Amino acid sequence: MKIQVKTIPNAKKESVEEKDGAYVVRVKAAPEKGKANEAVVKLLAKHFNVAKSQVKILRGLASRQKIVKIGQ
Repeated sequence: MKIQVKTIPNAKKESVEEKDGAYVVRVKAAPEKGKANEAVVKLLAKHFNVAKSQVKILRGLASRQKIVKIGQ
């Protein structure tokens, strides 16, 4: 399954919410050296109850708008 994700780094609380068919992911990590992307993968894996290895960012590694693949 592919989903569209809007990432909000440096947030006070970490959360995942669905909004208009896309997901808004708030992470505490700063967007430096891939830390925010790692936090997004970890949070989405927990939200969808899958392993972190099954969550891959397909597009948008350096952007707040991402396309993420969940599962195989």
